[in-house]
Amino acid sequence: MESHFGMPADKLEFLDQIVQVFNNPSFIENDPICIPHIFTRKQDIEIMGFWTAMLAWGQRKTIISKANELHELMDGAPYEFITQHEEKDRRRFLHFRHRTFQPDDCLYFLTFLQEYYRQNDSLEDAFSRFLPADDQHVEKALLGFHDLFFSLPDAPQRTRKHIATPRKKATCKRLNMFLRWMVRQDKTGVDFGIWTKIRPDQLLIPLDVHVDRVARRLGLLNRKQTDWQAVLELTDALRRFDPKDPVKYDFALFGMGVLGKKDDLLF
Repeated sequence: MESHFGMPADKLEFLDQIVQVFNNPSFIENDPICIPHIFTRKQDIEIMGFWTAMLAWGQRKTIISKANELHELMDGAPYEFITQHEEKDRRRFLHFRHRTFQPDDCLYFLTFLQEYYRQNDSLEDAFSRFLPADDQHVEKALLGFHDLFFSLPDAPQRTRKHIATPRKKATCKRLNMFLRWMVRQDKTGVDFGIWTKIRPDQLLIPLDVHVDRVARRLGLLNRKQTDWQAVLELTDALRRFDPKDPVKYDFALFGMGVLGKKDDLLF
């Protein structure tokens, strides 16, 4: 039996059920998204959401711990700190490290965010200004953001590896995850939905090794490489389930790959 999306009805029902297992408030506490959920002001959510997402590799517990450390270094008030801090206040970040993210990277993030927020109200415009309304997905937004982020004259070459770009065929997993957090909105309250210039149907799946493995087992991804084209292929497959909100299935694929008992959840 086929569903009206052209996929086996039982597979569609299965994935929708798994989305419901993980897309609920209980997901927040042990996921890096808990960090921006500390805040209510839009700019605080953006700043800590962005920085947390850019640090999101390794164990989730460690990611949350390092993002909390950043939160404390910014006196618990990210937007006020970013816009108002002076050069001397950056000394406290000279010991911040997370895997390959080093103090030089941290200092440049502070420089960019301060310059940006002193001229702009929301980080949304750093992505949406590059995205034509009729584009199917956010590739141009990611390309434009990368160029904007490294447009300052003192941008360190080493920091470029922390902001991925489709130009290098990267999956851009962390950027796509951040956009999911900011753009998607539903009744569960996990994602924030505070950005409106990018549509949920333009989002792309945050693809990592866990999502990749589950997607292949489900027959949703055939490309051999785990790269930018694989992101597009998998998102296209998910659009056949839900054209308006394909990235909601990140909850199912990530949940089965990392949080669930994989062999029990996969049919």
